[in-house]
Amino acid sequence: MRVLVTGASGFLGIAIVAVLAEYGHHVTALTRTGRPVPGSHRTLTGDVLDLASLDAAVADVDGVCHLAALVRARESLEEPARYWRTNVGGTVNLLDALARTATRARPKKIVLASTAAVYGHSGRQPVDEEAPLWPGSPYGTSKLAADQAAADVAATGLVGAVSLRAFNIAGGMPGHHDRDTTRLIPKILAVQAGHAGELVVNGDGSAVRDFVHVLDMADAFARALDACEPGEWRPYNVGSGRMTSIRDVLVAAEQVTGRPVPVRHGPAAPEPPVSLADPSRIQNDLDWRPKRSDLPQILTDAWSALPARPPDGQR
Repeated sequence: MRVLVTGASGFLGIAIVAVLAEYGHHVTALTRTGRPVPGSHRTLTGDVLDLASLDAAVADVDGVCHLAALVRARESLEEPARYWRTNVGGTVNLLDALARTATRARPKKIVLASTAAVYGHSGRQPVDEEAPLWPGSPYGTSKLAADQAAADVAATGLVGAVSLRAFNIAGGMPGHHDRDTTRLIPKILAVQAGHAGELVVNGDGSAVRDFVHVLDMADAFARALDACEPGEWRPYNVGSGRMTSIRDVLVAAEQVTGRPVPVRHGPAAPEPPVSLADPSRIQNDLDWRPKRSDLPQILTDAWSALPARPPDGQR
């Protein structure tokens, strides 16, 4: 297929471009900078808030992996309008462009990067796709609205859509690491690499999360793209289904890096004690498996992907 990837220069975007290329797809990367993305056939400069650039970008593609979004839940509490403008407005612009360039003889496909944040502080664990939708931040509500917009446009029959609701994406690939140190694993490894002094843990470290390797997530996108059916929208939860506490991550990080993690405990944050995916639906429907998502592999790949680090004793 000819596939457009929006937000292609991000942590997940680069991995998706690489995996789609391995699947044999002809990939166009859309970024705001226009810098070439490894594995893509071409890179376009554009923005999902610019309708003109989207019309040109989707005109000759068969499908889109839509990643361009704002993704920090806490930041969204301070800037809700910005999150709605980008996450909802940008998605609606893209869906509009797709629908206008599709025909019933040649429908188009879209796979959206959604989030487990649409479920909020669900008491139902592990979380399947039937769990109550109760997002607790503008980030979550904007992503849920984007999912609904995709479902409504898909209902016209011009588009087939899938929303992949990711839990915690982590890991790395050669030459490419996660630069967002607001996330737990990049923050820990920044400390271990000497780029930060300590890790502040909210609470006692007993909170449980579900981590999925970035390359496993990218593989889910490739499989979902193949599975899109005109007239349908389907959500899938994507996670390893493995319970991992913050303490578990700290222990594994020390084993992988060979260094103790300096930790300072702060007050517990108003966050769910457990957030765990039930990935049964995507496993059954798309034959997807989290092949790289065991914790040691995630941390090893993330650590190996970091730029040159100071040697032990010189941090």
